[in-house]
Parts: sequence; structure tokens; C-alpha cells
Amino acid sequence: MGTGFGSVDEYIASFPAEVRAALEEVRRTVHAAVPGAGEKISYQIPTITFDGKSLLYFSGWKAHIAIYPVPPVDDDLSAALDPYRSGKGTLKFPLAKPIPYNLISRLAKAFVEAR
Repeated sequence: MGTGFGSVDEYIASFPAEVRAALEEVRRTVHAAVPGAGEKISYQIPTITFDGKSLLYFSGWKAHIAIYPVPPVDDDLSAALDPYRSGKGTLKFPLAKPIPYNLISRLAKAFVEAR
């Protein structure tokens, strides 16, 4: 993975096919859940923006996809996210298992609601 990415497309293109496909699907899922969302590179990773402010970040790794931070969520969503929690504000979705894109959609909506 290189540094100094100029766009989310450039960031995603820097990964092997399996990771790239998962990143593209996370991107599509979040944009579908948050109409009007924008995107940029911040902290050298893809950042979804909403109303001009950073909403959430996502990144690719060799064995997982990560989403940061975790917004305040209700008890049901919190329980659903528990298996993916890694530290205080990070969710890790292993590439060796099916990624729960429906859960990522719920999470993206929770980010908007938390604003």
C-alpha cells in the first residue's frame, strides 16, 4: 500500500483484488445508506463526509476491512457490532468471513443520526 493518495479510487486501486472488492462494496453500501454523502482522503484513508464534515473512515488491510469510529448506537445495533469491535472505536470485518454489509448500512445510518 502506498502513501499520498489523491482520491478514494486511488486508495482502493492500491489493494489486491479481494480487498479491493470489499472496499468497493463498503463504499457503495455507505453511499446507498447516506444519500448525498461525499468522500475524500483524510489521514491517508477513505473518509465519508456528510454536510461537509467527516462522518466515518474505512480502510483496507491484508485480512480485514476496518471502519472508524463507532458512533453512539442503540442496544440492538451495539450487540450486532460486538463481534467486530477491536479497541474502543474500531470495527474490524475479517475478509475470511462474509462481510455483513447490511450491518454496515445500519452503522452508516447511525452515524448520521448521531450528528
